[in-house]
Amino acid sequence: MLSPYFLISLLFLSLAMLGALDSSLATLGVVQWFNGLRWLRVHFITLGVLVESVFGLLPILIAHYANKPRPKTRWDIWLALNAGLLALLIGIPLINQVIIFSGGTLIFGAAVLLLHQLINLRPPSPTFNLTRGFPFYVAGLSFLLVGITFGTGLWLGWGVALQAVAPKEVHLHSNVWGFTSFVFAGLLIDLYPSFAKRSLAWERSIPIIFALFLIGDISLVIVPWLGLTAFTIPALIPHHAATALLLLNILLPLMAKRGGWSAGMIHIVAGYTLILAPILLGPFVMMSGKELPMTLIEASAPQLLVYGWLMPIAFALVPYLFARILLRDEAASLGGNWISLLAVYLAVAFFVPSLFSDQPQLQAVAYILWAISMLPIAFQLWQIVKKFDQEKVTI
Repeated sequence: MLSPYFLISLLFLSLAMLGALDSSLATLGVVQWFNGLRWLRVHFITLGVLVESVFGLLPILIAHYANKPRPKTRWDIWLALNAGLLALLIGIPLINQVIIFSGGTLIFGAAVLLLHQLINLRPPSPTFNLTRGFPFYVAGLSFLLVGITFGTGLWLGWGVALQAVAPKEVHLHSNVWGFTSFVFAGLLIDLYPSFAKRSLAWERSIPIIFALFLIGDISLVIVPWLGLTAFTIPALIPHHAATALLLLNILLPLMAKRGGWSAGMIHIVAGYTLILAPILLGPFVMMSGKELPMTLIEASAPQLLVYGWLMPIAFALVPYLFARILLRDEAASLGGNWISLLAVYLAVAFFVPSLFSDQPQLQAVAYILWAISMLPIAFQLWQIVKKFDQEKVTI
């Protein structure tokens, strides 16, 4: 039986393509904007593709490393997650507080149930907890709970009750820097030896990476919560140090031995390089003395993070995981090809200058290119599902 999580992931990938195309046409004035478009466009990828895939994958992955039978689909978790997503898809464009509260509560409950399932699946060995992605998944889901709380509360005034100075930023930092960073790091730690055919450069650095992410990401949630904007850069330092250490663990084995590069691997490396670029270029921008359009940058930064970092890494990992789990294909390769790679970063090249100029056409081109970049991934996923159906693989 095909995992229902993966079917919904395919549906949301299709919606993400339509959302990016619609945004491009709306920017050009061909169609009208509608309420909630920005939220929908980003969350088709974050909640729709990423969260659905993570919820379907993690129990199988943890059970595999714990030498336990593959767990059956928990329909209570699946129903809570997808009923919650459906409620948000309806409630947010309508700004209906009752529906939004119901959706957020259901997704929160699904995340708690998944966290409980993963803890029950793990083996008792402390070595496993230190050298595998398990602690990263637990930390990531914990940050997701904070992100869900503040995301739901944006529409219900919870920010005031929780005394949060910038609740929107707390929501964003919890989900992007917290949940996504931890889950991606855990997946790369667990899967890199199988898809790269080599070990990480320094496996002993895994606890250090975890500690740096934890310090940085807790700080990145506290800073907007308390309004300590002066500490944003210091909070980013441990997070980016963990990111750089993770990237070096991936890069050095590839540079030492040929044959490991592919479009999917470049998706991963380029995505993490994009994350590190702003902090590396920041001092040069400050020395130039030019005033940056911070309002525009802050409004558009989430789009760049989702489309330039989160999405390309998902392009590489999700098809690989589909093939490994559905087809039990030990020789599965990372997803993506040169079309998806070129389209993603051409889009970034158009999007970034739009942050510093009043030229919406640049963003329109970027969204068209991002929509194009999704086509090869959708085709790859469909081919895997089609092959699974033909071979009637039992999972």
